[in-house]
Amino acid sequence: MGIATGIVAFIIIWWATLFAVLPFWVRGQWEEGAVDNGSEPGAPVQPHLWRKFAITTLIAVGLWGVVYVIITSGVLARIPFDWLFGAPPP
Repeated sequence: MGIATGIVAFIIIWWATLFAVLPFWVRGQWEEGAVDNGSEPGAPVQPHLWRKFAITTLIAVGLWGVVYVIITSGVLARIPFDWLFGAPPP
């Protein structure tokens, strides 16, 4: 895996992980009973973005490490993927 491929893979994994982590620890204004005039009642009171970014980065580093090991170990090269392209199974 080259440097550019590794960076792109990490960015994709980071963003996918961020979307999975974003809903954690969200309490809407209506749940807290403190809705500001002119705001959406479902808007979060405390979004905890820095905590979510840190957790996302830690998870993404771990997942990227797994992807790196799988790609560089050659495991995927030993699996026959010919059936994906219409070839008859062995």
